[in-house]
Amino acid sequence: MKKSVSSVALVALLAGVAGISTPSRAETGRVAVVFTKGGFIVGVGGGEGVLTLRGRNYPFTVSGMSVGFTIGASTTKLVGRALNLRGPASIEGSYAAVGAGGALAAGAGGVQLRNANGVVLQLSGPRVGAEVSAAVGGVTVRLK
Repeated sequence: MKKSVSSVALVALLAGVAGISTPSRAETGRVAVVFTKGGFIVGVGGGEGVLTLRGRNYPFTVSGMSVGFTIGASTTKLVGRALNLRGPASIEGSYAAVGAGGALAAGAGGVQLRNANGVVLQLSGPRVGAEVSAAVGGVTVRLK
């Protein structure tokens, strides 16, 4: 009887270890976003984007605000990756960003953001307009 209890315990232990060591089910998707922002001191912006995951497109809206030194307006067309996705709905939520940047006429912009679901957006692309900012802000993403 002791032998079978020990065998069952060993099998249960190995199954638990195997469960811990299985690869993550997180996925990476492609993201494209167009975001327009403007303001004086408080910057407000919004836009739309598309998450492409497993060959399907998931449209979403983006809204955001920054508080700090912001003057002007700009439109940023960003493309990149969404990391650590656990399905399309995990892209939703508030993303925190802290940074300083600026665009005059046409320049490059880039950002890395993270939400409470652990999704990381790595985005970059050209900015068009005239805006200078040194602000703390964030954006909210909602699937349409």
